[in-house]
Amino acid sequence: MENNFANRLISARKMAGLSLQNLADRLGNVVTKQSLNKYEQGKMKPDSDLLISLSNLLNVSVDFFFSEPSVAVELTNVDFRKMSSRLSKNEQEAVEEKAKEAFERYFELENILNFKEPASYFEYPHIVSNAKEAEAAAKVLREEWNLGYDPIPDVVDMLEDKGYKVVEIEAPNSFDGLKADTGNQRVVVLRKSSKDEDNVRKRFTALHELAHHALTFPEGIEPKVEEKLCHSFACALLYPEDMARKDLHKERFHFYQNELVFIKERWGISFSAIFSRALQLGIINDYVYKQLNIGYRQRKLHELGKEPGRYMSKEKPVRFERLIYLALGKELISVNEAAYFAGTSVWRFREQMQPLI
Repeated sequence: MENNFANRLISARKMAGLSLQNLADRLGNVVTKQSLNKYEQGKMKPDSDLLISLSNLLNVSVDFFFSEPSVAVELTNVDFRKMSSRLSKNEQEAVEEKAKEAFERYFELENILNFKEPASYFEYPHIVSNAKEAEAAAKVLREEWNLGYDPIPDVVDMLEDKGYKVVEIEAPNSFDGLKADTGNQRVVVLRKSSKDEDNVRKRFTALHELAHHALTFPEGIEPKVEEKLCHSFACALLYPEDMARKDLHKERFHFYQNELVFIKERWGISFSAIFSRALQLGIINDYVYKQLNIGYRQRKLHELGKEPGRYMSKEKPVRFERLIYLALGKELISVNEAAYFAGTSVWRFREQMQPLI
């Protein structure tokens, strides 16, 4: 129990993005960094008052510290979409810890339901070293998954249908998403977006992470080059070549806002990704591409909620939530346990429940 408390305290602290000293400071130095370290080593236990303070500060329930997950999750082969200086070490640690905690609940619930659904992961057999090869991979995926030349209605829903485990977490705006493996499972983690955010970015991020899962790159490839190839794959998957050429035509110098809105609302792709697609297909050259992006930023269309047009899809993982209600309906879990799996309080979960029979 003591070791479990220690591990859960470490997890809660990391999810909050705090170092031991940060935590001591936030607690008003009523407990020292050294004492906190002893709690995390299982050498000491806090009293009830400090336990409540830790719970409030770290935004977890007191029960969290004493619950023991039946499934241990280790994230391997982790790739961030924005693995950069924009995410501090503590922020990156927080993202990974939140993802681990979410998947522990996910897999524990699957075990309770005894779910063993086969996955249909996409595996591209060739090495991808340039944009043309990324384009070819996207075409193969559309064929294998029978997507045809139509817009993808909901990218996250499609990934869940194919067996990829997708969760959303609270995270800084500098984080978009990551892919990882957990044993033989392939997982994708996305940032929980606000109501003002456009879901085209989340669609693109989900496919970018799919590229990291599905494609093999040359050994020793620079991370920036790999990221660009994942971008190329995501663009090509969202906006198939034949349809893009039909819409955009050849050798043009201008795009007009209304035209871009039409494309965005049909295909679920952002203005900047349309520019990248046009460059990738040779419809515009590097100079025109640069000027388009300068104009895009000058008009501040890159800022949250400023780009016109909306693609109407939810782009929200729902499979795990469905499993919670299924387990509840089968009376395999209690309402309290359902609230735990949902990562919310019992009273809030009860508010969401609307049983029909």
